[in-house]
Amino acid sequence: MLKIYGVYRSRASRVYWMAEELGIPFEYIPVLQSYMLADPAAAGAPLNTRSPEFLAINPMALIPSIKDGDLVMHESLAITEYLAKKHGGPLAPKTLEEDALINMWTIWAASEVEVQTFQLVKTYDNALEKTEGGKSVIAVASRQLKRPLDVLELHLTGREWIAADRFTAADLNVAEVLRYAQSEQALFDARPNIDAWIKRCQSRPAYLKMQAGRTNEPV
Repeated sequence: MLKIYGVYRSRASRVYWMAEELGIPFEYIPVLQSYMLADPAAAGAPLNTRSPEFLAINPMALIPSIKDGDLVMHESLAITEYLAKKHGGPLAPKTLEEDALINMWTIWAASEVEVQTFQLVKTYDNALEKTEGGKSVIAVASRQLKRPLDVLELHLTGREWIAADRFTAADLNVAEVLRYAQSEQALFDARPNIDAWIKRCQSRPAYLKMQAGRTNEPV
């Protein structure tokens, strides 16, 4: 059975969403981020990214990771693409061209968008959004997101989905990266194609099931 290492309140959410989309069974292995613990090395500390047991899986001390048979993988966006291709169905590419586009938009999300969206979510997670420093980070990240979001907005003109005529791994990956920016609703209000697209993505039953996992997970 597929083993997914990582809590829902992390980038592992992408992998859990994909597993739900594909309807595949998986073993949930909660691994906390070590920074959430006062002493991650203390006796009795919960499994975390600095635990020797997890470091044996991922020496980079980051979540998520998966173990699928003998295969061990890291990097959430690569994992989702792998699972889609392995299990087939509509989320996987049907042609070489679709494969290229899914990969292109996934890399675009990681390289052109996630640096800024992560700054946003980190600011809110640390309750810094009302501080002068936090406001500055939000303003800079929002400004830097405008150009890539304008590119996606134009691309979605006349399209429901990013890389094909249906929801694919590209939509899941990009939607998860952009979820970190949804605190800044003005970015989406100014781009109705993106706003409608991400609402379609987030209305899917598998997404709602993943979000229920996030809600029910202890903070």
